[in-house]
Amino acid sequence: MMPDDSVLREDLRADLDALLDAARFRDYCPNGLQVEGSERIGRIVCGVTASQALIEAAIERDADALLVHHGWFWKAEDARITGFRKRRMARLLAHDINLFAYHLPLDAHATLGNNAQFALRLGWTVTGRFGEQEIGFAGVPPAPTLAGELARQMGQVLGRAPMLIGDPAHRVERIAWCSGGAQGYFEGALATGADVFVSGEISEQTVHLARETGMAFIAAGHHATERYGVMALGAHMAQRFGIHCEFVDIDNPV
Repeated sequence: MMPDDSVLREDLRADLDALLDAARFRDYCPNGLQVEGSERIGRIVCGVTASQALIEAAIERDADALLVHHGWFWKAEDARITGFRKRRMARLLAHDINLFAYHLPLDAHATLGNNAQFALRLGWTVTGRFGEQEIGFAGVPPAPTLAGELARQMGQVLGRAPMLIGDPAHRVERIAWCSGGAQGYFEGALATGADVFVSGEISEQTVHLARETGMAFIAAGHHATERYGVMALGAHMAQRFGIHCEFVDIDNPV
């Protein structure tokens, strides 16, 4: 790798941390550089989760770094490096691959984040924020629509059929959304005056809340709704530093 085709690990880390304002967030995991690898980085593989499959994809592509939304070292998780954790870590260290992970900072970013990029692909206009640390977004579709039509459009964009709780003929003028496992933000979404709340996952109680409040709910998939932030972030880093960055989508039906 020629020097002008790579960036110092510390320069990339500092740029990512500043861009995503990582220090501002109270999170469930450490954000930023989680595993130290080679000092210079010329090839990055991006993905949603630092799984074994994504690590192997990075090794196959001779990557110097992984950039993900879901990294490691979650709160309340067993901290021992054994079993599958040992296998993952061993492969990273053996190939000197850095692991960068940004969780809530990548949900919240106003232009490169999961929620911003999700809205961009669906043509929604952002009008506000809600929820803890304001990671939830509120906005409007290009024109009033129906809940069933909105779900159909999301299915076309995401490549998977979402689950709609509510009347498909329910009129939608205002939307609240938060990618991933944010179904617990239901009441915050309701407070925005939205006609529908869109998230990645659904819980048992979410069905009852949607039925009782009259606000429709669409579960569009945790993985499916969180592909676009890290994809946009990787493209931004590639342009900024002149390095190679490739998004690898490890299929996940959830």
